[in-house]
Amino acid sequence: MDTLPIDTSHPAVRDYLALIRLQVLTPLSLLLNIATLLVCALIASPSIAGVAHLYPTAITPKIGIIEAYIFLIWLTQIGYCVLLVAARKPETKATLIKGVGLALPIANLLLSLWAIAWIMKWFLAATIFVGCILLVLLYSNTVLLVYHAPDYSSRPFDALLIHAPMRFFLVLPLSILFALSLFITLHMNYEPTPTGPPPNYSAWHAGAGAGVVAGSNVLALLVVVLRRDLVWCVAAVWVNVSLWSSRVQPPAGVNITAILFTAILPLALIAAFVYNRFCSGERTGRIRLIGEERTSSTPNLVNRGNAQAPIDNTGPREVDDTWG
Repeated sequence: MDTLPIDTSHPAVRDYLALIRLQVLTPLSLLLNIATLLVCALIASPSIAGVAHLYPTAITPKIGIIEAYIFLIWLTQIGYCVLLVAARKPETKATLIKGVGLALPIANLLLSLWAIAWIMKWFLAATIFVGCILLVLLYSNTVLLVYHAPDYSSRPFDALLIHAPMRFFLVLPLSILFALSLFITLHMNYEPTPTGPPPNYSAWHAGAGAGVVAGSNVLALLVVVLRRDLVWCVAAVWVNVSLWSSRVQPPAGVNITAILFTAILPLALIAAFVYNRFCSGERTGRIRLIGEERTSSTPNLVNRGNAQAPIDNTGPREVDDTWG
């Protein structure tokens, strides 16, 4: 067969084929991601956690909390895959095809490659992979925000199963994974000792670690305050908890910064919601037109001194042309 019986250049046909492509590639990339990370975390030696313990840094998180974070990413992506099949609204399909597109399958594939490079101790390759994840997710989230903004009233499932998983996935490499891989690549880790962490805090590169934690949290604070973003708030707090609850106690600067923003971010989110609700100055009342102030609020009433009497509108009346 030389030609297909359909016009593949038609926009509707191209969108349909793109949706079919996503319905195949996204679940496959998710399954590959789950399988690879489970093997690297549970079967490989050293595992992902084992490599993190061999190369501790000032920002090494508690691996169990990060694993729970990734597990939640998997759950949200399962919901996203269900929406890929069940979507019926044209706006939802446009968001899936043009807003997310192949960004999510590519990010899943890159995360699998990062896990392999991590356990093989190819830290430069791991840093490159997680940097590519960050770029792909930043681009996709920007497109979603600018061209496919979430509509919580008419399309709540879009916000829950498209926007939320993509932002939740973005915060992980942005807040911790890229910086952690970069620290080890630049040899900004310390050698573990039998008695615990090194006594000289300069070996921690504590200043750089505190700067990374503060920078990512200031960005999270801006997003939370300006956009009242619950997903970003939860994700950033989750990462902070993984830092100050780490088995190897981080430097004081990192620890204090993580603890402070663990408390500040939820309070800032609540304050942003309160301000938007009561102090934003947005009024939705009816605008009074010119002349309405002269109209009584009660129909068919006329003023007589301080009292009001009803107007008798029953029956026709003769009006004398001379006397009015």
